[in-house]
Amino acid sequence: MSDTKASSIEAQRAAMAFGLACALFLFTGCKAVSPSNVAVGPGYSASNIHKEHRKLAADIRRVAVLPSTCDTTDANLGAGRETIETLLREELGKTKKFEVVTVSPEQLRQWTGRKSWAAEDVLPTTLLKTLREKLDCDVVLFSRVTQFRAYPPLAVGLSLKLIVASDAEQLWALDEVFDAGDPSVAVSARRFQQARDPMPAALADSRGILVSPSGFGRYAASAAFETLPSR
Repeated sequence: MSDTKASSIEAQRAAMAFGLACALFLFTGCKAVSPSNVAVGPGYSASNIHKEHRKLAADIRRVAVLPSTCDTTDANLGAGRETIETLLREELGKTKKFEVVTVSPEQLRQWTGRKSWAAEDVLPTTLLKTLREKLDCDVVLFSRVTQFRAYPPLAVGLSLKLIVASDAEQLWALDEVFDAGDPSVAVSARRFQQARDPMPAALADSRGILVSPSGFGRYAASAAFETLPSR
C-alpha cells in the first residue's frame, strides 16, 4: 500500500472518529441541559412561620421529637403520617442544629398515659418536665400532618412547633401546605431533587420527585426545617 493511500485511510478514520465524538457530545450535552432536567422559574418559600428568636441559644442543644399526630378519621393522613414522621426526624438531623432523640409511642404512653400529644392539646402540666428529666432535652418538637395527597399533584401539610422544655416557650412554629400543584413548589422540589440526586445530570430527571410521595415528603420536611432559627 502506498504512503499516499495509507495517509488517506488514516485521514478518513480520523474524520469519522471526530464526527462520532461531536455527535456524542451534542447528544449528551443536549440531554444534560434538556428542559426536562432543568427546573425553571421562581421557587417557593414557606411564610406561615413564627420565630421567637432569630438565633438559637447556645444552651439549646438536644431536641426530643414526639410521635407525629394527624386527624385519625382521614385515611389519607393516617397512611402518610408514619412516612412523614420518619422523614421529619431524618431531615431535622441533617440540619446539624440539634442532637435528635426520638420519643417512641410506648415511652410516651408509659410516662403520660397516651401514645401521642399534639401541641394544640391541653397538655399535662408535667409533660415537658418529664421529658426533660427522662431525656435531658432542651426543646421538644411537636408535629402534626395536616394534609397528605399521595397522587399528583402531591401535597404535604405540616404543623410543627418547637417548645422549650424548661419554660414552655414556643421557640419556633410553622404551619404550611407544600402543594406540587403550585408551580413554585414544584420548582423548589425539583431543585431539591437535583441537589441530592447522585446520578449524572445526563441521566437524572428531577420530575421524578413530583410523583414520589416519600421524595416529595422529604422535600417538604427539609424546606420546613430550613426556616428554623440559625445556629
